Amino acid sequence: MHLIDFIVFIVFTLGVVVFGCSFFKKGSSADEFTSAGHSIPGWVVGMSIFATYVSSISYIGYPGKAFAADWNAFVFSLSIPIASYFAAKYFVPFYRHSGSVSAYTFLEEKFGAWARIYASACYLLTQIARMGSILYLLAVPMYILMGWDMHSVIILTSIGIIIYSMMGGLKAVIWADAIQGLILIGGALLCLGILMFSMPEGPMQTFELAANAPMGNKFSLGAFTDDLTTSTFWVCLIYGIFINLQNYGIDQNYVQRYHAAKTDKDAKFSALFGGYLFIPVSALFFLIGSALYSYYAAGVAPLPEHIAAKPDYVFPYFIVNGLPVGLRGLLIASIFAAGMSTVSTSVTSAATIILTDYVRPLFHKIRRSGGTEARGNEEKHRRLELAIVRLSSFGVGLLGACVAIAMLSVESIIDAWWTLSSIFSGGMLGLFLLGCIPQQINRAAAVIGCLGGILVIGWISLADMWNLPGPHLHPYLAIVLGTCVIFLVGFCVTFLLKVKPRQS
Repeated sequence: MHLIDFIVFIVFTLGVVVFGCSFFKKGSSADEFTSAGHSIPGWVVGMSIFATYVSSISYIGYPGKAFAADWNAFVFSLSIPIASYFAAKYFVPFYRHSGSVSAYTFLEEKFGAWARIYASACYLLTQIARMGSILYLLAVPMYILMGWDMHSVIILTSIGIIIYSMMGGLKAVIWADAIQGLILIGGALLCLGILMFSMPEGPMQTFELAANAPMGNKFSLGAFTDDLTTSTFWVCLIYGIFINLQNYGIDQNYVQRYHAAKTDKDAKFSALFGGYLFIPVSALFFLIGSALYSYYAAGVAPLPEHIAAKPDYVFPYFIVNGLPVGLRGLLIASIFAAGMSTVSTSVTSAATIILTDYVRPLFHKIRRSGGTEARGNEEKHRRLELAIVRLSSFGVGLLGACVAIAMLSVESIIDAWWTLSSIFSGGMLGLFLLGCIPQQINRAAAVIGCLGGILVIGWISLADMWNLPGPHLHPYLAIVLGTCVIFLVGFCVTFLLKVKPRQS
């Protein structure tokens, strides 16, 4: 790595940490830490939502997918407008007036404390898996670029992210996300331009070679068949609709940002802006993957076999060997921007859930049982809550680093992450939809529905692995069937419990 590249990368990375720490405010409260004082402009919140979507999973995983296969995974992005519309129209007003920064307080009000604990536990597992996936992808380019030990890169990166997340809270995370989002778009555009204009016969050769690849059209969105065992167009689209409705409707990352916006109008704009911006940018990353295929197929530069066998390594390898001095540092910095923004979001939101859904209920019980003495020192209680949410940030970040180290042997991070998110989400969306319908759902029916959903998710996820008799569906469909089973079973059992036996 040239000294200039190294300086660009280090200045950017340390600059983000220092910028985040600059939001540290002495005498702050846990509520300000978790909701940014409801003071962020709508466009900044929207950029933060966008940057949360465009993690290093997108920055490295999407080009890797397009290089090795096609644009099938882009179908996921096409489902986002549906979720963004519902978010702006229904989810944002609902959460802005709910009175709680937690996305899961609503479930407790509807079905009891078990529902809040179930949903929040699923969320925490999902976020830890996501942090692990992203931290792994942050380590890949540094391993290829400089031969640095990936374990060390994961640990050091985690420390930097944890520090500014703990110091600045959600306000630091959102503003840092907005800046990182702009940098990562600029870096990706520069990279695509260099790839396409390096082709021997000009930019159009990129499309010709990719469209006529021996293994099939690189721009294909997948087969339009009814096969539910492979990643067809319809499997990806259905998966995307369900996972994005869950993201916008019950994911703490998004709900927390709705609260951070200044006004309801700003919050609605942020939901639409962040989602719609992701569509062209994700297309940009897939186009980079197709351009990488054409670049190496045209013989512009050699591609070692061990790199070609690991698609997630191809884009970082090009950055190292195909970009001029200075741009390499910028591209590595933009990859770090994508990853750091998403990991810091997960750290802050997970810490918020630990406080609001686990610690505060325990505190309320203690204070109710302790009488006036336990209720007396509000200032001490406020400081204790702030210390807990910061310690939770540290603990969650540490767990994410451990998962990242465990993922070092994964072949395709996109497949691994989508499968894990489908499993760990636990069909939370089904429980949320049960709570939203006008029909009053019996609490016991909701419990039965959740148990049924968990069994279905486990069945789909493990059928192939353990050679069990079963549906043998694509793992992406675990969230789809889990959600449907929870909703339908909960609704039907409620109806059956209301039917009175006929008098003889």
